[in-house]
Amino acid sequence: MGKKYAIGVDYGTQSGRAVLVDLADGTEVADHVTPYPHGVIDEELPGGGIKLEPDWALQHPSDYMDVLRLSVPAVLAASGVRPEDVVGVGIDFTACTMLPVDAAGEPLCLLPAYRDNPHSWVKLWKHHAAQDEANLINETAARREERWLPRYGGKISSEWMMAKAWQIANEAPELYDAADLLLEATDWVIFRMTGQVTRNSCTAGYKSIWHKQDGYPEAAFFRALDPRLETLTTTKLRGDIVPLGTKAGGLTDEMAALTGLLPGTAVAVGNVDAHAAVPAVGVVTPGKLVMAMGTSICHMLLGTEEKQVEGMCGVVEDGIIPGYYGYEAGQSAVGDIFEWYVEEAVPGYVKDAAAQEGTSVHEWLERRASGYKPGQTGLLALDWWNGNRSVLVDTDLTGLLVGCTLLTKPEEIYRTLLEATAFGTRVIVDAFHTNGVPVEELYACGGLPQKNRLLMQIYADVTNREIKVAASKQTPALGAAMFGAVAAGKERGGYDSIVEAAELMGRVREESFKPIPENVAVYEKLYQEYLKLHDYFGRGGNDVMKRLKALKEDALA
Repeated sequence: MGKKYAIGVDYGTQSGRAVLVDLADGTEVADHVTPYPHGVIDEELPGGGIKLEPDWALQHPSDYMDVLRLSVPAVLAASGVRPEDVVGVGIDFTACTMLPVDAAGEPLCLLPAYRDNPHSWVKLWKHHAAQDEANLINETAARREERWLPRYGGKISSEWMMAKAWQIANEAPELYDAADLLLEATDWVIFRMTGQVTRNSCTAGYKSIWHKQDGYPEAAFFRALDPRLETLTTTKLRGDIVPLGTKAGGLTDEMAALTGLLPGTAVAVGNVDAHAAVPAVGVVTPGKLVMAMGTSICHMLLGTEEKQVEGMCGVVEDGIIPGYYGYEAGQSAVGDIFEWYVEEAVPGYVKDAAAQEGTSVHEWLERRASGYKPGQTGLLALDWWNGNRSVLVDTDLTGLLVGCTLLTKPEEIYRTLLEATAFGTRVIVDAFHTNGVPVEELYACGGLPQKNRLLMQIYADVTNREIKVAASKQTPALGAAMFGAVAAGKERGGYDSIVEAAELMGRVREESFKPIPENVAVYEKLYQEYLKLHDYFGRGGNDVMKRLKALKEDALA
């Protein structure tokens, strides 16, 4: 048997990418990125005219098909690999990214009757307009002492399936009634690839309050929320929920023609981007926190028991690696904050200087920010530009910058924003570690660790832990390809378990980032100040952020 390969397709926030991987050692033979033509839809619907309210974030499902149509043939062409040597395909997605479909599996936004209704479109993970529904879910669950609530750190997020589903029922009841299924986008793409509707245990467990032993919450809970939701899990969320690495089916003739692969090629059930990255860095045992770092950060950790941890996004048995409890936490803005600063707040002279030096604004700022010692800027920030996912689970919180003077420089603010996100990660690390889920070392993957050395050193210093960085630039896609190989199985040239695949295919760089003791000492002092601000503004000491947001909404009404 000659060389065998798998393809992983990673669906991000702005683009999708395909990676063709050698199954012998995880070598990435070819990769290709397809930007989404419609990007993030957050101001008005395609075609114009229909304006969106604040906190909305939608996508166009045809963009996902473009990735398969363009990127998969591109990696085959670039590599020269024959389609018959590709044994499996896996995909990963941002989550919860969901959409309503009709009985034929067609997205309602593609039907003329519904395309002008914003609720017919894909709700991206960072759609935060269902916060009112999330608040009521949490109040009702707490009042009823629902036993599943502690598994999610005591709060269900507005980003997740139940809040988004209820928002559709509240604001577009006719569309809710018309929807045959509400699907995670990852499960919808798998349906398009195989003709089979399968729900994966990862998104079901982390984003839809499903439990391997207990199933979904009882109908009585949903009835207490809203009588229309009583049958939600048996109707619009119906379907088999299967473990990661399961073969969803074979590639249909139509999709084989679209991608250039052979009909019947094994397709793994869908996965979540950050979760797919864990085995791709070789992590298949507890004590190692994997940070998928990009526009946001998703923090993944394996444990041997089910523990309660404040603000965690969920603990799911077999949710990441079979045989372990998979914990998830997250920060809802990281790279997005740095991008906001560069795009919206950096003075023109910085952009001119960067252009003259032939470098990007990010690189220009990083180079100058690297010249400062911890504490030298005199600044401190709260990293809540897109709310707080963990541990406070509150999308109504906003950003804060303290300590500015007339002498404050752009690079000082930039460094402070980097530090703020590191402090946010430290809160999460401490929450796990002090609640009996050990965190001994950190692993980083995604775009940020590849680009920003200063950021990674700050994270090592703030957390006082060594950070190992993924060797792959496309870690989720590599992980997705590994699950594709598991779906194919050893008999067809793949693997029989993700642990086996990770041993041979998961990789980190030789170089790591180690804490610098003198930096650790200063950051410990700054972190204590961060915690005071974190609790004052985040735990009810001063709700000024929420009052400001309410005044803004009133002014826009």
